[in-house]
Amino acid sequence: MVALLKVESTITAKGQTTVPKAVRQALGVDYGGRIAFYVDDERRVYVERADEEVSDPVIEKFLAFLARDMEARPEKSIVELPAALRNRVAALTKDMKVDLDAPIEGDVAL
Repeated sequence: MVALLKVESTITAKGQTTVPKAVRQALGVDYGGRIAFYVDDERRVYVERADEEVSDPVIEKFLAFLARDMEARPEKSIVELPAALRNRVAALTKDMKVDLDAPIEGDVAL
């Protein structure tokens, strides 16, 4: 591997570090951008700009399995919550005020 750039950064007691400006520029990311770390079998670490749409093949296959199962057996796939669970949820949320039309504040990952 030929290194085009070497910049050092310090890891804090909380395990955090600042990605140096030169590295952010090389990756084309800025504040709020996402990066991915890869570690190979020789414990070398590679950093890349993360794709906006993160796709996990295991989750994709699981979701496809669930969709097929729900189509094949809808009577067993979607069932009513047990009364005890409904009552527990109601008790835990009875004093919460929620405005479903209010804008979501902060970062949201779906």
